[in-house]
Amino acid sequence: MRSALIVGLLVLPVGIADAHIHLLQPLSRTDNPQGDPQKTRHCGDPGTTRIASRVTTFKPGQTITVMWQETIPHPGWSRVAFQPNGEMFPIPKASNGPAGNGTASNYPTEDLTGMTDPETGAIVLTDRIGATELSVEVTLPDMECSNCTLQLIQVMTNAPPYQADVALDADADDIYYQCADITLAADAPDPGTNPMPDAGTGGGNNNGNGQGGEINGGCSTGNATGLLALLGLAGLRRRRR
Repeated sequence: MRSALIVGLLVLPVGIADAHIHLLQPLSRTDNPQGDPQKTRHCGDPGTTRIASRVTTFKPGQTITVMWQETIPHPGWSRVAFQPNGEMFPIPKASNGPAGNGTASNYPTEDLTGMTDPETGAIVLTDRIGATELSVEVTLPDMECSNCTLQLIQVMTNAPPYQADVALDADADDIYYQCADITLAADAPDPGTNPMPDAGTGGGNNNGNGQGGEINGGCSTGNATGLLALLGLAGLRRRRR
């Protein structure tokens, strides 16, 4: 039994991801099960194009439930925003200037719910969502669009100073990004059921795909599911003796 346990540990898969959040509904635009990478503005994975099977259609003005998993817990807050054409969104501004001036307590403090960004045309549907909340109801704009995007961001507040405005370097900010490609059409099916979460997300498991992952920037989780199962089998074998 011991040799079988050792072999099982040697072949145990290890998940590696840059994901901190996993958008469940609407479906995230990427078909990567953990939705990584996520630190490149404005939607995480750069250069990802719309995948027809992952585009969700709603009626204009429909109220939907946005759901996500936090694969790596952090203090902070989340935001859900809507872009009617493309994927450009406003970035939360530091509380004391564009670059934060190196001050530790410079995290964004403004609640921009309902704001339309004059530069990008994106609309902040709801802002300052608590760190422990993993779903929120939002009402989509009363318009039709065929290239619209829903964005979820997670702003971390445990790695000061906040640097989201200093550069486009993927490791320079404290925000994780993920988007869903959606369509708003008057002839969409009547609301009543929201899209189901991605298959294989692991249900209530807090790591997005049922497996742990190593996260850039020092955040990591271990893939313990298979290990615990094997140890359980070893214990059962020992008790039967």
